[in-house]
Amino acid sequence: MDTTDSRPALAPLLFRPVYKDYLWGGTRIASRFGRAGTPVPCAESWEVSSHEDGMSVVESGPFEGRTLASLCSEFGAALVGSWAEDPAVFPVIVKLIDAEKRLSVQVHPSEESAARFGGDPKTEMWYFAEAPEGAAVCAGLKKGVTPRVFADAVKEKAVASLLRTVPAEEGKALFIPGGMVHAICEGCLVVEVQQRSNTTYRVYDWDRTGPDGRPRELHVARAVEAIEWHAPPMQLSTPYAMPAGAPGNLRERVLRSDFFSMERWTLSGPEPFGQDGRSFKVFFALDGGLVVGPAGGEATAVPAGRSVLVPAALGPCIVAPAAAGGTVRTLCIGL
Repeated sequence: MDTTDSRPALAPLLFRPVYKDYLWGGTRIASRFGRAGTPVPCAESWEVSSHEDGMSVVESGPFEGRTLASLCSEFGAALVGSWAEDPAVFPVIVKLIDAEKRLSVQVHPSEESAARFGGDPKTEMWYFAEAPEGAAVCAGLKKGVTPRVFADAVKEKAVASLLRTVPAEEGKALFIPGGMVHAICEGCLVVEVQQRSNTTYRVYDWDRTGPDGRPRELHVARAVEAIEWHAPPMQLSTPYAMPAGAPGNLRERVLRSDFFSMERWTLSGPEPFGQDGRSFKVFFALDGGLVVGPAGGEATAVPAGRSVLVPAALGPCIVAPAAAGGTVRTLCIGL
């Protein structure tokens, strides 16, 4: 019996971005990252996702037209990695968020509240790709806020007075655990990494109306169930240096959690890395094109401002600036 595997070999995967035209979006995903065909406004680009609300579809190559969900189901740990809780499901969503206007005040379930009250748990992080002087975000409630105080503030449309604010600084990141009330404020251009979830409970929407002229739906009762009332305050995470694989390159740890990790790599030449089966890598080319692929094999070109998924079991790999003599920065996301 012929047991030869006739499937195409796994390789780095480029996906068609999935755009969202929410009312608070702007135009910087197109202008900053060189995108064509974006809606106006363009609030989000779902870069890598197996969620049905924004499914990634392979853009080119032997898997063109395949969904990320179908590839995870077929290849499992070889694509996603053995560190994943369920290697048949891609565990994170990578997004770009352009907040021309501030987002609603909202909360997502934690693992514990999702188990008790329903919804999908959603812990996330924000990397600030752009943040103008004076920009800030809302992250958490002030000390001493109780469910009763919160409920009264909702009725009085005074929720904003209960929120902690954190300055937003370009090149830094903020961790937002499930259960933390939060809002991205105007002016921030964010690379977001989150658990594979689209459960959001909107608490307050700054008294604005939706495209139909009516106030957008709020989910206050569900939010009260999901809020972590004693969550510690979050602070910006400043990247710190890690060992790089080649002289002249810089690797920095941006953030690491139980659900995902992010590093920032500044590359002036090829950087080796090993895909040993434990975790996928997603590279987002922040400010220059990349080439990435198996060491000694065919490389995949990644345009500036685009994302690529490198399978977990690809073996020894290389990522490098697309232009010889150039220096580029890329975010590296994994488990």
